[in-house]
Amino acid sequence: MTPAWLTITQGTAPLLVSIPHTGIDLAGLESRLVSPWLGRRDCDWWIDNLYDFATDLGATVVHTAISRTVIDVNRDPSGASLYPGQATTGLCPTETFDGDPIYRQGEEPGPSEIDERREKFFTPYHAALQAEIDRLRSLHGKIVLYDCHSIRSVLPRLFEGTLPVFNLGTNDGKSADPTLQATVNQIMAETGETFVVNGRFKGGWITRHFGLPLQGVHALQMELSNRGYMREPEGKGTPDNWPVPYDAAFAAPIRATLRKILQTAIDWAGR
Repeated sequence: MTPAWLTITQGTAPLLVSIPHTGIDLAGLESRLVSPWLGRRDCDWWIDNLYDFATDLGATVVHTAISRTVIDVNRDPSGASLYPGQATTGLCPTETFDGDPIYRQGEEPGPSEIDERREKFFTPYHAALQAEIDRLRSLHGKIVLYDCHSIRSVLPRLFEGTLPVFNLGTNDGKSADPTLQATVNQIMAETGETFVVNGRFKGGWITRHFGLPLQGVHALQMELSNRGYMREPEGKGTPDNWPVPYDAAFAAPIRATLRKILQTAIDWAGR
């Protein structure tokens, strides 16, 4: 039985859309956190709204409502860093992207609790992705797994300067066919916005684990800077100004580009 926090919308196109970081359900941790707002600050705000056209294209969508503060389903389940030597957050984060403590002192999860969270939330999400990959691969010779993300444009602890609007990751070309990568690269370039391929964000565990081009699974991670679709405030944000409400009109231009990227992925996989 599918847990209430996990949503799987099945389509038949050769495209699987993963939405791992829009959840705001803190799974009962509120009293242990510095504040619920801080526990949700690094959410990929409104990404599910931004990509809600995906099902109209026939894509399959897998989405978790559980906050990344509870467990980050895009991290190595062993807890190993995906970016050795660089600042990042862990499987069960104890600090925000800015380095602010998430938990009240002494309330951080220990190894046994992390194991429980992995079993309860991480494993079902990845089992759902694998099941949908297998189902779609039974229908198509190859498929695209597209992992949706966003992040604040300026985060000095994680990267220098201002992040490009579009950040495409293919694990340095290992998770997807180069022709697919080049095609998406061209679409980003045509927007006139800043973009990079395999820059600071090369793809997380979902991209690296499931992206197996020789087995017909081509994985892309798209990390969007918040300013591309939100009126992003400066700095860390406060409970008074973050998150800003979703504005469909403001997001329309980038949404049109994302729709083109997803449709192109479907067309490419169907050839």
